[in-house]
Amino acid sequence: MAEKEEGVKLIGSWASPFSRRVEMALKLKGVPYDYLDEDYLVVKSPLLLQLNPVYKKVPVLVHNGKILPESQLILEYIDQTWTNNPILPQSPYDKAMARFWAKFVDEQVTMIGLRSLVKSEKRIDVAIEEVQELIMLLENQITGKKLFGGETIGFLDMVVGTMIPFCLARAWEGMGIDMIPEEKFPELNRWIKNLKEIEIVRECIPDREKHIEHMMKIVGRIKAV
Repeated sequence: MAEKEEGVKLIGSWASPFSRRVEMALKLKGVPYDYLDEDYLVVKSPLLLQLNPVYKKVPVLVHNGKILPESQLILEYIDQTWTNNPILPQSPYDKAMARFWAKFVDEQVTMIGLRSLVKSEKRIDVAIEEVQELIMLLENQITGKKLFGGETIGFLDMVVGTMIPFCLARAWEGMGIDMIPEEKFPELNRWIKNLKEIEIVRECIPDREKHIEHMMKIVGRIKAV
C-alpha cells in the first residue's frame, strides 16, 4: 500500500462534479488524501472561505501547504506532480483540444444545459433541442473511441463524465427530461457504459436518488432567482 503523501487534502462536496473529478484523478494516481466534505448549499465553512476567498467554491486541493482552487487546474497539477497513469494527452495538439472541450463542457453545456434550460421562456422542446445540439458535438468527438482518453480514462473523460451523465443528467431526470436518449446519442451512451466499468469512476458516482434530490434543490434555486 502506498504511503500517505504528506499534506494532501481535498475540500470538496459529494454532489459536486468538480470535486468528484479531482477524486477520480487522485484515485487513478494512487495518491492517498484526507477529504473534507462541504455542505455548500447550506453554509460555506470558514475553512473554505479561507482557502478559496476568490471563488468561495469547492474543490480546493492543499498539497504540502500549496493551495489550488478550480478543478481543471487541479487535474493538471495532479497530472504533473504524480506522473504515473497520465491524465492529459502527450501530444501538444491533443492536450490543447482536451482543454478546449473541457472548457466547452464546464461553461457552455453547463450554462445552457441547466441554468438557461430552467429559466428559458421558450417552449420546453425548443430549449431541449438547443441543449442537444451542444451534446451532439460531444457525440461526434467520441464516435469510434472507447473513451475520450483513448483506451484509458483521461482528463476529458473525467470532466465530461462528472458533469453530464453523473450530474446534469440527474437534474434532467428530476425534471422529467430524457436529454440523451440512446437512439439519438448511441456513441455517447456507449461511452457512458464504458466509463461505468472503471472502478475509480464507480467509486466517485454520487448515489442516484440522493443526487437527483440535490439537483432539484439547485433547480429550485435557479427558478427563484
